[in-house]
Amino acid sequence: MTEVTQNKQQANVSELRKALFSCKSSFMSAGFFSLFINLLLLMPAIYMLQVYDRVLSSGSESTLLMLTLILVFLFLIMGGLEWMRSQILIVTSNRLDQLLSSRIFDAMFTQALNSGGRVASAQPLNDLLQLRQFMTGPGLFSFFDAPWMPIYVAVLFLFHPVFGVMAVIAAIILVILAFWNEYATRGNLQEANRESMEAQQLAQSNLRNAEAIEAMGMLPRMRERWQEKQLALLTLQSSASGKSGMISSISKTFRLTIQSLALGLGAYLAIHKEITPGLVIAGSILLGRALAPLDQLIVTWRGFLHARVSYQRLGELLDEIPAKTTPMPLPAPEGEITLEKAVIMPPGAVAPIIKGISLTIEAGTQLAIIGPSAAGKSTLARAILGLYQPVEGSVRLDGAEIDQWDREQLGHYIGYLPQDVELLDGSISENIARFGDIDADKVVAAAQAAGIHDMVLHLPDGYDSIIVGNGNILSAGQRQRLGLARALYGNPQIILLDEPNSNLDQVGDQALLDTLTNLKQQGSTVIIITHRSNVLSQVDKIMLLVNGEAAIYGARDQVLATLQQGAAKAHATQPTPTSPAVYTVKTDALTKPTS
Repeated sequence: MTEVTQNKQQANVSELRKALFSCKSSFMSAGFFSLFINLLLLMPAIYMLQVYDRVLSSGSESTLLMLTLILVFLFLIMGGLEWMRSQILIVTSNRLDQLLSSRIFDAMFTQALNSGGRVASAQPLNDLLQLRQFMTGPGLFSFFDAPWMPIYVAVLFLFHPVFGVMAVIAAIILVILAFWNEYATRGNLQEANRESMEAQQLAQSNLRNAEAIEAMGMLPRMRERWQEKQLALLTLQSSASGKSGMISSISKTFRLTIQSLALGLGAYLAIHKEITPGLVIAGSILLGRALAPLDQLIVTWRGFLHARVSYQRLGELLDEIPAKTTPMPLPAPEGEITLEKAVIMPPGAVAPIIKGISLTIEAGTQLAIIGPSAAGKSTLARAILGLYQPVEGSVRLDGAEIDQWDREQLGHYIGYLPQDVELLDGSISENIARFGDIDADKVVAAAQAAGIHDMVLHLPDGYDSIIVGNGNILSAGQRQRLGLARALYGNPQIILLDEPNSNLDQVGDQALLDTLTNLKQQGSTVIIITHRSNVLSQVDKIMLLVNGEAAIYGARDQVLATLQQGAAKAHATQPTPTSPAVYTVKTDALTKPTS
């Protein structure tokens, strides 16, 4: 690992530590309160010592009353201190959430984007929740209380050295049990976390494809696959819980036993006049109090392991996805797009999909990208939008590398209609306005440009109609046209439409053609990926993409003439017609078979 990589990892991992370090004063305050709380926990032992050695020997009721009142008063103070300590940690956990939640959300989104949607999980937010819950739970209190155990041991030595030695031996045994608990459960819990994430991802995938699964009767088989993951998860968790439960039982039994043995030891020492009868009871109580934090640590160790795994995963995420820096704002784009020997390899691909394409799309140009399926059309579109970074070459907008633009700033000038239209939960007006401040005039203008204004008005609540679950109240064609309206909102300068008419009827097709005409008048740069020839009459240029390479690129009429010549030659040599949507490349000519 190079020194640069190590420095980068240290800088990014410290981002999580930095957030925790910013809460240092709160943790120190909680530790300060813990000091007084643990000092006050000495009071029951001192109270019993005074009762046995003073009250019982003197028979003084007034002494008993005063000791009891003092004890109750100190307990009230201790209760107030514990409440204040818990409130400090609650505020600290909320502050940690405020410091990290937005950053983690952005990193989680970027991770899903970089993986092409293969790694799309809300697990990082669950990890942050796990950290917050541990910080406000009893487990963290045990970590605050454990360092004060030497105070109790020192007092036990003052009672009698034998009490102190017994406490030290018992503490060592409990520490050994704690490490045993860690060793015995760590592997199972790590495997269980992995199985849990895989089962969650599988369930999410099944829910996204619920209609197809139900229609083709796939539910029993998909449920069986999920149950296999769930069974493995339960087996691992049960194993870890069984081991942890056994060790916790041993720890509790040992602590109660040693506490009772302390009574017997105290009685033996009292018989030989080495301690007073009061120290018999006080020593047993104090020994139990000294060992309680260690016992509590063993009980809550599983929660600590979960919190530690969550911390590690969050650290790895922030290490993998550094915080984005806001680049210097650039002027509003005019819309010229340039690709220079761009080689694009989508996430998860083993070989480049786009293989060294070079072209220039002048501002205001309407370009149609055509070609057979799997030719790389959508990959090229995502590269132009900056969603995929080139592994070689460059993709530029107005001369600047696409990643030099601030995404939020650039987004106002980009309109994108993906091949698979995804609508978000919210109203129709919110979806069209991209969930920003709703400008009613712009929303209506975008809907009219997409030809859906009348359709929206016929919905029960018009533009206030709520879309849930990707817009199941709308047909596929309506969702596509609504996605087009979203792409047109605010008159963006660059518009990319991926199969915009794949679900449109004749009316929708005509509305799309009208939209392209209006965009031409506005001077917008438009890129259309299509398999339908009726759109080609509207564009300025056509590019035929085959196997990730630009087989033909040029003015519309020139490209269409070349395609017709190739089709005529293919018709003469191949009497059997094939689908008109299939393009093939031969060594000597480009052909488009016709029916």
